[in-house]
Amino acid sequence: MSTNIIPITIREAPWQNLADEIVIGKDILELLSSSMYVDPMTIYREYVQNAADAIDDGRSAGQLESKEAGSVRIDIDPPGRSVKITDNGAGIAHGNFVQRLTSFGASKKRGRGARGFRGVGRLAGIGYCQELIFRSRTHGESKVSELRWDCKKLKTILRTNEEDLGLREAVAQVVEFRRVPVTDYPERFFQVEMRGIIRHRNDQLLSAAAVDTYLSQVAPVAFRPDFPFRDKILSHVGSHVRLGDLEIVIGNASSPVYRPHGGSMEVGVGVFDPFTEAELLTIEGIDGETACVGWVLHHGYTGALPAACNVRGLRVRCGNIQVGDERMFEDLFPESRFNGWSVGELHVIDPRIVPNGRRDHFEQSVHFHNLLTHMTPVAREITRRCRTSSIQRKWARDFELREISIREKASIIKQGALGRNEKYRMTEEIRAGIAFLDNILTKGLLPQAVVSELRKRKDKLIRDVSKVLNAPVKASALADLPNAKRRVCEEMINLIYECSASPTNAKLLVDKILARIT
Repeated sequence: MSTNIIPITIREAPWQNLADEIVIGKDILELLSSSMYVDPMTIYREYVQNAADAIDDGRSAGQLESKEAGSVRIDIDPPGRSVKITDNGAGIAHGNFVQRLTSFGASKKRGRGARGFRGVGRLAGIGYCQELIFRSRTHGESKVSELRWDCKKLKTILRTNEEDLGLREAVAQVVEFRRVPVTDYPERFFQVEMRGIIRHRNDQLLSAAAVDTYLSQVAPVAFRPDFPFRDKILSHVGSHVRLGDLEIVIGNASSPVYRPHGGSMEVGVGVFDPFTEAELLTIEGIDGETACVGWVLHHGYTGALPAACNVRGLRVRCGNIQVGDERMFEDLFPESRFNGWSVGELHVIDPRIVPNGRRDHFEQSVHFHNLLTHMTPVAREITRRCRTSSIQRKWARDFELREISIREKASIIKQGALGRNEKYRMTEEIRAGIAFLDNILTKGLLPQAVVSELRKRKDKLIRDVSKVLNAPVKASALADLPNAKRRVCEEMINLIYECSASPTNAKLLVDKILARIT
């Protein structure tokens, strides 16, 4: 018996565009401000980044002379709990001022090679102050445009349960605009002022030293003039990257903010590890184009670098502004701790390698993973140098310890209080120790310059020890004692040297005993 199955055809309903208005609630403001910028110091990065883009726009428009430096001035008033950040960029014309500063995610920078392009960076200060004021003026304008965010009121609104209050209504309640006469304002500028700054993390936002330290690491500022590899790095990186170095001055500082790199690093109290080599990096993209350029500074690799040196770790920058922190590439190292021994920087050129919204990492893509693939051998080579340095320090330390031990034994023999058997045993230990030093020097693990210096020390050691071992036989220091008493004293002295953990301390004790009994 057969059964006929009749197929059933189901017709899918067509997709339709939404007809209702999209609701954007007030809480989006919290997500775009305090939730986006969880580290308070990043507000300085965001405003400096916007300043750098405005200065580039000013240059493109011919408003900045070719020799005029892009400058940013940061005035911090701790008693008044306020900060002003002023740049000499293009500024925003009155006709576009309000629209530009009250739009969200509508930046016109995307696709133009600008550092910021999402249109939310100006909101960074909302979560950390009670008032946020923007001011600007462009060429030919007789008044200064001002826009004020009442951040305190905004926080109150965000805590309410008014479900019908949307983004547009919330902004209308907390934002005000006006134009004021020009007094001592520049002809062309943009300024951010934060008033009533909230105390946070040891009040770092109002610490000029903390701001200088932070911006020296993340901002597009110049290397110090005394940095020995400055020209080499700038020649390599500057041919691919628009560095746009800014002259950032904080308050009444006598000099602008510089990158923290110098000729060496203080790795301990009064202990410095000099930079010896700048290795230049060029990373190809998937299509064979140059995707990134960078450099690694090699040094002694004597251990993990202290955080206070402000240069540790392989770091990455876009538009010459740091993305993330010094831990960006630590997972590429066979042992992540070796990232903390390294000093290096990578500049992203490929526009398809895009920082995420917080600029604490990158959007995941095949282009970013290609970058990681090329950086892995760099991390492995640094790891090899770290391990080699560790091995070299071990053998150099072993050489020094054995050298000290040989000299101690020679001084004990010279003391003349050992019995014949004990003197013979210690002489053989000296000869074995010198053979050990020869073995270290011939292993091929130490740099040639170090081997040369250690060989000189070994030769001098042999000369000094030979004077003791080859000296004419003379009477024992105990020779004047009766035979029975001399044998007892020799046995006692042998036991002191045999049982003591410190030959130096044992010799001091024996010297005192000899002084008493002779």
